[in-house]
Amino acid sequence: MSTALAIPLFLVSLVVTLFAARTFARRLDRLGTKLGLPEPLIGLLTALAADGPEISAALFALAKGANSVGVGVLVGSNTFNIAAMLGVSALIAGSVCLPRRALLLEGTAGAAVTLIASALLLGWISPGLAAVLAAGAIVPYLLLLLGERRPRARSETRQPEGHGATHHLLGLIALDVTLIVAASAGMVQAALTLGQHWHISNAALGVLILAPLTSIPNAITGVRLGAAGRGTALVGETFNSNTINLAAGVIVPSLFVTLGVLSATGKAQLGWLVGMTAVTLALLATRGGIHRPQALLLIALYAGFVATQLFGG
Repeated sequence: MSTALAIPLFLVSLVVTLFAARTFARRLDRLGTKLGLPEPLIGLLTALAADGPEISAALFALAKGANSVGVGVLVGSNTFNIAAMLGVSALIAGSVCLPRRALLLEGTAGAAVTLIASALLLGWISPGLAAVLAAGAIVPYLLLLLGERRPRARSETRQPEGHGATHHLLGLIALDVTLIVAASAGMVQAALTLGQHWHISNAALGVLILAPLTSIPNAITGVRLGAAGRGTALVGETFNSNTINLAAGVIVPSLFVTLGVLSATGKAQLGWLVGMTAVTLALLATRGGIHRPQALLLIALYAGFVATQLFGG
């Protein structure tokens, strides 16, 4: 592919991906709210929707043999999510907080999958063991979410959607998914071409370019939840997004393809992700949750992560 074709393909694919992911997230959020689903489950559905560009881009990169790009997209996206979703939301809203029980539920699953995926990428455990351990963390979490109940408001019970409206919404969601996958494939293909032409390493391409760009839908939906004071849904979306990224983009693919040996830079990326996850959980566990000073700390940690990628070799 020529550079003249790759540039417009990348830009068009990026716009289509972000637009489709945004509408996908909004439609799932609407559907979950109308059905009276609990806030943590709505956060999970929203994260699943907004994760489409990241996972699609990572899987397409793995299919092309660009493993460092695929892994870089996911690790870079997860660090970006913490800073952009929780950090920026706390700056705008003043704080992000949630009940201790909800934090325990969200934090345990998110931290466990992060550690499992990191151990897999470092070669400490096998793909099969990683899959079993991840299932052991995710399945109980899902069962607890499904057991949660959220009382419906009267307006919700008085105005139920008909089957036709629901089917129409599901059809639009399916169209969004198709657009996300197709556009993500075009974006990665164009990015690989441009990276070779401009001598950008695959690691930097994944972590510093594709990761933040594909994470924009997550950032938008996260800030929207934070500004509305929906701290439980926001934290749920953040950790669910990171869990989905690592489970669907690292652990499951490792059962079918070899992810390769991490470089020193890749190991540093994992270190930052694990460290930022631990700091975030500690801040959320404090009384009052994350306020603006703590939000600046999370953003500064992400800036440090970017600096290590730019100057760490």
